[in-house]
Amino acid sequence: MNAYVLGFQEIDKTKLTIVGGKGANLGEMSKAGFPVPQGFCITTSAYQKFIAASHELDELLDMLDRLQPDQLDQISKLGQRMREHLLSLTMPESIKTAILDGWRNAGENQEYAVRSSATAEDLPTASFAGQQETYLNVRGAAQLLQAVVQCWASLFTDRAIVYRAQNGFGHRSVFLAVVVQRMVFPEVSGIMFTADPVTGNRKIVSIDASFGLGEALVSGIVSADLYQVRADKLIKKQIARKEIAIYAKPEGGTVQVGIEGERQTVPALSDEQAVSLARLGRSIEEHYGKPQDIEWCLTNAIFIVQSRPITTLFPVPATADEQLHLFLSIGHAQMMTEAMKPLGISVVRTVSPLGKSSPRAESDLVREAGGRLYLDITQLLAYPQVRKRLPGVLLIVDELISRTVQEFIGREEFQAAAQPDKKVEFALVKKVFPTAFAVLRNILYRNNYQAIDELNRFIAAKVTENRKKLEDVAGADRIALIQEMLSTLLPMVFATVVQYMGAAIVTYKLIESLPQKWLGDVDELGSISKSPPGNVTTEMGLALGDVADAVRKHPAVIAYLERAVDETFWEDLEAVPGGADVLPVFLDFFDRYGMRGSGEIDVTRPRWREAPTQLVPAILSHIKGVKPGQHRRDFLAGQEEAELAADRLLERLKYTRRGFFKTRLMRRLLRVHRSLIGIREHPKYFIVQNLDLIKQAILHEAAKLVAAGILNHREEVFWFSLEEIKAIIETQQADHHVIARRKEKFQHDAKLNPPRAITSEGEIITAKPGADVPPGALAGSPVSAGTVEGRARVIMKLEEANMEKGDILVAPYTDPGWTPLFPLAAGLVTEVGGLMTHGAVVAREYGIPAVVAVENATKILKDGQYIRVDGTKGFVEVLEEQ
Repeated sequence: MNAYVLGFQEIDKTKLTIVGGKGANLGEMSKAGFPVPQGFCITTSAYQKFIAASHELDELLDMLDRLQPDQLDQISKLGQRMREHLLSLTMPESIKTAILDGWRNAGENQEYAVRSSATAEDLPTASFAGQQETYLNVRGAAQLLQAVVQCWASLFTDRAIVYRAQNGFGHRSVFLAVVVQRMVFPEVSGIMFTADPVTGNRKIVSIDASFGLGEALVSGIVSADLYQVRADKLIKKQIARKEIAIYAKPEGGTVQVGIEGERQTVPALSDEQAVSLARLGRSIEEHYGKPQDIEWCLTNAIFIVQSRPITTLFPVPATADEQLHLFLSIGHAQMMTEAMKPLGISVVRTVSPLGKSSPRAESDLVREAGGRLYLDITQLLAYPQVRKRLPGVLLIVDELISRTVQEFIGREEFQAAAQPDKKVEFALVKKVFPTAFAVLRNILYRNNYQAIDELNRFIAAKVTENRKKLEDVAGADRIALIQEMLSTLLPMVFATVVQYMGAAIVTYKLIESLPQKWLGDVDELGSISKSPPGNVTTEMGLALGDVADAVRKHPAVIAYLERAVDETFWEDLEAVPGGADVLPVFLDFFDRYGMRGSGEIDVTRPRWREAPTQLVPAILSHIKGVKPGQHRRDFLAGQEEAELAADRLLERLKYTRRGFFKTRLMRRLLRVHRSLIGIREHPKYFIVQNLDLIKQAILHEAAKLVAAGILNHREEVFWFSLEEIKAIIETQQADHHVIARRKEKFQHDAKLNPPRAITSEGEIITAKPGADVPPGALAGSPVSAGTVEGRARVIMKLEEANMEKGDILVAPYTDPGWTPLFPLAAGLVTEVGGLMTHGAVVAREYGIPAVVAVENATKILKDGQYIRVDGTKGFVEVLEEQ
């Protein structure tokens, strides 16, 4: 029509910046032939001309830019001031004329819905649904013009301001168009999701329906009937008591009407209508190529009044067939649930030895979704023995993952879709048998005292060998060597470590179960695992305590660390009084452990050597909360306590029936467990050292690409896979548009909450912990016995840690990088983990109660709350607020 007004038939999805997200979607669907009530859009140009008349808005926007999303009182006051200011402005005549011309062309005797349509609304990554205002049953020129100005002003409602700030949209960069759409006066209306919004299942269409206008349902003042459709079949119907409906008034506007008697429980839709709606929803989804959140209404026909992408769904891992697959989160098993960049993903997929076409290839069984990695276990579940035993094995990784797998295996749809049972091939049994025999030998009679020293020598030799190999090649050949080297790491670790680690785990389970059977309890279990020899992660924590003890003697060094920066960390440290004295201690620590860091399975994450200030909070907290040398004395005390606990257990067994036999067996189990459990951290220690070598080699090649002008800086290589890096080196060309797109995807993925398990249909399967807990308590998995009360210290990132001795550490997870905090902690609570994951093992070594797999612990528990952690029964209670 003109610069200020466009009819729906003139609009498609390319007009987003002109008519906003809602307007673009309505125009797109209208042009595609979907049943959309006709109308027009008042463009963002009209809004921009309208606000150009204000001499005050710039200053108000400056004030708004300075506010944070949590400053709600200030936002409320300033938002109200901005809305009142906009409502006081006079609409330019040119805009008024264009709007009224569009209205007359559309039908001036009709009623209209006037809806806000922001340029940052109904986007693939952020819906902004309900942030601005909608006005229904608008009649006549005066009501229409008033509603338009009110829509413009609603760009500054409190909720819209906060939502923009939280999602990174600048207040000046978002403009508002207005949709003017012919009203439909429906018998029934509602919302339809073409994927289940609760579970994420992409095969299910979920429909909410209620009587009257959809405003009652959208605003949450009425309960809706629920209909779920799968493959054109109604699979669920849940009828609500519908006590209120919203209807149009003859003079304009709307009114709430009470629903009487039996009509409250009359189904809003027939089964056939629900299935027809679902078919239409699938057509709209097919048009857009992604699941949709659709507003609809029903008279004698179905009308669509809005469709937007569902932005809350977690992406589905890709599959090559239509079979039902189950994917488990690798991040939850590895204590690293943050989003990963493409190089980190590529490295882990290359490390996996299974599901590969060649050693250099990336595994097809490890899939990326939402910047995280998921393992496809579907093929494993074809084996009856795996289905029987896998949930039990997974208990040591994460109880909730274990329960999820158990629940999935029991489902009718899995059993119906499952392939015929596979039998374990004899060749595989033949391969596994020597390892199983070695585990048994280690338990029964082998002298295991040299195992850790042997393993340390093996790791040192292999790391030296791999360093030399990487130094001897360059360019694309070096990347090819990295691919081959990565594919050998897990088989090498498995062949070397499993015989020892298997023995350590089996003996722990026997130490836990046999006294329970023979004595009725296992009171000594909490002490038996304390301070075992040879754990490389525990040794790292002790070494950092030594660094803290060296620093505490020099006040100037302490003051320096509080303001240190990574870029000049070493030079500035040496320059302060006392710096030269502590420098050798620092350098020795970083020489041994500088390749470690938080989230260390991701090669793109900074290592302590690259970002030494990550360790500063742990060092300063240690100085503040632990006496000089106390960490070493505590470790020795833990060893003594473990020995005394073992003696008590053996003494008790001596007086039972067949006590001699039981005592002798338990003594052997205790000896094997204590001598081997320290190996628990060696596999990751070996892999992380190799990942560090690989990262440095890749960055060396990236530096050459920077020198050649192909990359702008070395870290840009993190946005490519290994195969892509090899191609960049060979062609001397890099696509910077790819970098930009992947950066944007990474920022979006970083905000997602990754599930533990997801199916190929997109369903997120959740399970509850098995612990029987008191009312109001948070359930989890008990992994280190005992009960403790103390102040919760909620820490999301290691570099932000601020703990005091006796605090209870509450974290999303802990990996070896978090070990320096354990000497301070009186207890541990994490959101992920199992019996043999890092936090559980270290908690038992330090003798502190621990509960892991506590869903949303860092959100529910508040910093400073006084809480109780029961590591025996597996729950956390809040005793006092902050």
